[in-house]
Amino acid sequence: MKHVKFFIFLCILTFTVSCGQQKRYIQYKVKKGETLNVIASKLSMDAKDLLRLNPDVISELKADSFIVVPEKKLNNYKNKLKENPELVIDSLLSEEEIIDEEEALLEELKEKFVIYEVKKGDTFYSFIKNFNVTRGELLLLNPELIEGLKVGQILKIKEIPLNLTIEEVFYDDYIQPEIALKLALLLPFRTSNYNNDTITAQQIFSKNATLVNIATDFYLGAEIAIDSLRKKGLDIEFNVFDTGNRREDGLRSIISENDLNRNHAIIGPLYSEEVEMVASNVSIPVIFPVYSNSQSDFSSSNIIKTSPEKSVFREELERHIKENFGSGNIIIVSDDKIKSVQSSRLLKSSLELEDSINDVHILSPDKGYIEKTRFLEVLKTNTKNWIILATDDNVIVADVINSLISLPEETTAKVFTFDKGSVYNKIDNRKLAKLGFTYVSEEFTDKNSLYSRVFRKQYLNKNKALPSFYATKGFDVTYDILVRLASGKDLKTTFNEGASTRVETKFDYRAFNTENQGLFIIQYNDDLTLTKLK
Repeated sequence: MKHVKFFIFLCILTFTVSCGQQKRYIQYKVKKGETLNVIASKLSMDAKDLLRLNPDVISELKADSFIVVPEKKLNNYKNKLKENPELVIDSLLSEEEIIDEEEALLEELKEKFVIYEVKKGDTFYSFIKNFNVTRGELLLLNPELIEGLKVGQILKIKEIPLNLTIEEVFYDDYIQPEIALKLALLLPFRTSNYNNDTITAQQIFSKNATLVNIATDFYLGAEIAIDSLRKKGLDIEFNVFDTGNRREDGLRSIISENDLNRNHAIIGPLYSEEVEMVASNVSIPVIFPVYSNSQSDFSSSNIIKTSPEKSVFREELERHIKENFGSGNIIIVSDDKIKSVQSSRLLKSSLELEDSINDVHILSPDKGYIEKTRFLEVLKTNTKNWIILATDDNVIVADVINSLISLPEETTAKVFTFDKGSVYNKIDNRKLAKLGFTYVSEEFTDKNSLYSRVFRKQYLNKNKALPSFYATKGFDVTYDILVRLASGKDLKTTFNEGASTRVETKFDYRAFNTENQGLFIIQYNDDLTLTKLK
């Protein structure tokens, strides 16, 4: 029978060519969730015509199988995606593979080299300052640079040493067919008139008309995640509860009047003491969606912390410096607080253990500030000077930045910090950019990425506003937890299977399966854009 079908297919191709149409056909790899109708729609053709080209298709298409499609129609579809990337995704973050040969090559290069895209204003001098590589070294890896730097050019900066390559295993999203999930969201909407029963979106907004409320914004983002996964075929029962005011008994009523264990997971509450209360009364995972100084004191093993501990920020920066510094001069700036002094001393001791790092200095304030002359005493000319700010003191940070941006031409400096706190919001970004300011962050926004653009578009269409930080956090946390549970596996089992990156957040629970340690290393560029170094 198969031989007969194949003969029919050959006849179709022969007839097509004999008619002088000269059509060419190529294989198309079926993606998860795609049907014959979906593919036909994408290629702007009738499903019957597509079936005629694939007579063996008698049942549901399987992911990663191949069918025959007209090459011209597939190319037209790819060109349309390049012009309007948003068209590719019928439901947010469908993770369809739209990787052409250039992108595949780029991914291969990233495994062996540090890669950088040339931006406006880049010079060979800036590469020496930011990456410690000379023009000659760049030319050896990128012979095309003989014609000079060009905006948009992809450069190999330096080879990644084999002994420093850390295997990054990413979680592969998979939705088990016909799986149904129940998720509870506990947030302080304070709609007390509803007696803490499950509430609807209309009830939330009847009492909270603005989108500046953290709970409301988080809910709006979570709702986009729910919608997206439902479009992918996931059956979700979404139960939203108002925990009310901490001084009231709203949360206790929710716990006593509802069987929360009927859910597969609970996201919330927002207050650390309330999370402990909920976790002690249920056996399912309780997701703490924000950061709290008290989260290190959590004792319940079913609490999942989505924001890394602050100590992990310091460890991440320390690791980055050890892997990328090479040789030169390191200055750690401290303040008079015991915590800062201890952190600076620990960092100095750890860095000095590296064979390649010899000069590490600690500068502390004298009478509340650090004079520029003290910097000039330890800064070295014609060599690399990396300054690590181990303080968030407003005066000290401002003094350091102002001192470093006016150094003699033969002295260069690059500034690092563990966590970009509010103190840096008061400093001119142009100053930070001039110093190649680099910091550790739990979120990174690439506004040009497909994920980010599609999320913003869907959020804007539904809510008539752009997503806030907490709206994006609501999406990322909710989507990541649900899509992992959708695999049919235990949540902590999926944590061991790899890290994941959503719109702005990275989730990596592999080291401790209840604590996220996913962080980014971010650098300011001369044109005020940001580059994710890791």
